Amino acid sequence: MAQGGRSGWMMFAALAVMVVGLTGLFATYATPLPLERAMAREAALDAVAADPSLSANPTMRDSLGDSVPALAGPPDSLPQRIAAERVAMRRRFAEEAAAVATRLRWLVSMVTLMGGLFVVLIVGGLARPR
Repeated sequence: MAQGGRSGWMMFAALAVMVVGLTGLFATYATPLPLERAMAREAALDAVAADPSLSANPTMRDSLGDSVPALAGPPDSLPQRIAAERVAMRRRFAEEAAAVATRLRWLVSMVTLMGGLFVVLIVGGLARPR
């Protein structure tokens, strides 16, 4: 086989393995999402703590998401409900972050395995006598 053909296949195999790196790069965009959502929820809870009338605002209700039911009740106990919701919200987002991390580890592992198998098949096919 001509040397140029073999180096072309090796470059092709190297590019196939680079897909793993790109997968890891794209995974970095998904990793901070639970933290960003938790920070936005904290800001919304801070706003409601400063001005309880905001909890009736539709835009604020969207920002509060699944925290809205926990804040319902008499206004005099709102600070305690907000404190309890902060703890529960942080737990939920910590669980979400752990789930995202697990899925991303599986994704990178599977793509690495597939890239490795692909390279073995390509390079193995080149090594066969014709």
